[in-house]
Amino acid sequence: MEFLQKIAQQLLLVVQFILVFLFILFEEIIWEGIAKPIYQTIASLKVLQTLEQIINRLNRHVVLIVFTLLLLGVEGAGLVAGVFFVQGQMLLGGVLYIAKIPIAAFTFWLFKVSKSKLLSFNWFAWAYERLIAGIDWLKEQEIYQKSLQILLQIKTKIKSIFMTVKNRYFSKESRFTQELKSFYRYIKNFKNRKKND
Repeated sequence: MEFLQKIAQQLLLVVQFILVFLFILFEEIIWEGIAKPIYQTIASLKVLQTLEQIINRLNRHVVLIVFTLLLLGVEGAGLVAGVFFVQGQMLLGGVLYIAKIPIAAFTFWLFKVSKSKLLSFNWFAWAYERLIAGIDWLKEQEIYQKSLQILLQIKTKIKSIFMTVKNRYFSKESRFTQELKSFYRYIKNFKNRKKND
């Protein structure tokens, strides 16, 4: 019996690690790096200010239907992209996943704009509260905190390496940049001489 408990604990730890990894991957890389800038761009568009006024006048049931359709479409695209990844079709899966990000950002904007209407449905408010509670619980877990620290250390090292390479090879004063400019001038002069001949 003790053996089965140890196996169950190990399996739980693996599942927990996978969930934490996926959540951090989504939050730190996909949301912060890609989706949030798209969301901010979408939110700043003047067209959406007009659309926001229209949404505020819409019936809450219509808003729920539009939001649900968009959310199902985004999640469906994510699942199909996952299937493509599993089948080894990385390019197709990547293209589909990247294509869904602007729609996901728009869906998030729609939720933010119509949150009060959507939360007026008791079942929606209950599901939203459970989702937020689940995310809060996950963030409180020790494995999440440790994984986040490791990811931040990796990000810091990658940034440091990137800055070192940038400063060494691509600063205006670097020898590499000077040689590139010199080579460019040579090619440009060579083309001009050919034209003149």
